[in-house]
Amino acid sequence: MSNASVSNSASRNATSVERKGDRELVVTRTFDAPVHLVFKAWSTPDLFKSWWVPKSAGMSIVSCEMDIRTGGTYRLVFRHPSFDQPMAFFGTYQDVTPNQRMVWTNEESDQGALTTVTFEERAGKTFVTLHELYPSEAARDEAIVGSAEGLPEQFAQLDELLESQS
Repeated sequence: MSNASVSNSASRNATSVERKGDRELVVTRTFDAPVHLVFKAWSTPDLFKSWWVPKSAGMSIVSCEMDIRTGGTYRLVFRHPSFDQPMAFFGTYQDVTPNQRMVWTNEESDQGALTTVTFEERAGKTFVTLHELYPSEAARDEAIVGSAEGLPEQFAQLDELLESQS
């Protein structure tokens, strides 16, 4: 995936996905909702479950545990019909500043990223930056083939959720 900007028909806002350096991935998007609602969608397990997995992936979140505070942990368990066993993703929140920033580790393997999401209020809308720092270029490129390609769809699903919350 090269640097890309993807827009969906339900929103005029595009999702930008860019490689930065050898180990970074940066995704940005403006959401037509105030920052407190966008942060709530990222930090409330029931809301998060409703938009995080791209519908086209055929997966579901069967468990979502999130202790959203600095030093808290998370554990997400996914199921896909073609896999015998569920897949777990887990880590620790390194920094949580409500309505501004969340930083977490991805500890399910030694190839996991450090993820930082920032929320910036801009005239009643929210500009979100998701930044992932991987331990190697290969780990970043593998993630792009996996989850990162689904981010534009995930963010479109977040748009739909935010419209229903407004």
